[in-house]
Amino acid sequence: MSQIAITLYDIHSTIPQPWAPNIWRIRFILNYKRIPYRTVWIEFTDVEETLRAIGAPPSSLKPDGRPVYTLPVIVDPFRSVNAPVVLSNANTIADYLEATYPARSIFPEGSRALQALFVHYIQDIFVKPLLPILVPLTHQRLPERSQAHFGHRGGHTPAPPVLVGHQREQAWAAVRDQFNFLASILDKNTSDGNGVVVMGRDVSYADFALCSVLIWVEKVSPHDCWARIREWNGGRWGRLYNRCREYMDVY
Repeated sequence: MSQIAITLYDIHSTIPQPWAPNIWRIRFILNYKRIPYRTVWIEFTDVEETLRAIGAPPSSLKPDGRPVYTLPVIVDPFRSVNAPVVLSNANTIADYLEATYPARSIFPEGSRALQALFVHYIQDIFVKPLLPILVPLTHQRLPERSQAHFGHRGGHTPAPPVLVGHQREQAWAAVRDQFNFLASILDKNTSDGNGVVVMGRDVSYADFALCSVLIWVEKVSPHDCWARIREWNGGRWGRLYNRCREYMDVY
């Protein structure tokens, strides 16, 4: 009889290793908590059909009330193989995994509110200047039938253009401003921590959210984008990546 394990749904692409940052946040938690899991790979074109078939809740609603189905999604059969828990939305899944599997907590005591604020900053502010650079590069690495769906939730629009010349350098300047700002905040931990992780000494959900963005950069553009960023701010981002490396297994 095969071992019972959580199923994590992820995006199929031509990149040898997974890249999607929201899904990496969940993979980090599963690895850190040592929860058995397996990955099921699906193409963007098949996301909605697959998630509806397994009974996953929509991750959000459109203004007209229609459901939107996105990854990550997990299926947890540990409590009941016949009626497993099916969840979507990275933060919802993170809260569930912490509550259901409290060993090796990802939220140090008293930090949940601040971590929620930090993760909101990472996903809604910090990553925005990277999008014009990384989205076109990611688009190129998807299977052909998924390319029209990436970033458009099923719409058929032209491929996003790869930035060149002055536009590209302007975009990089905006990216560096965000990294410099965040480095100046994390440097405040140097006096009472190692200056690498958000909570000072031990990794937490906040680090996984940040490092998931670094993984996206590294997997999509290892020799250009990641080669730049890992050296910024005295090599801080390379050190954080290495600090989280032990939780980067893919099952």
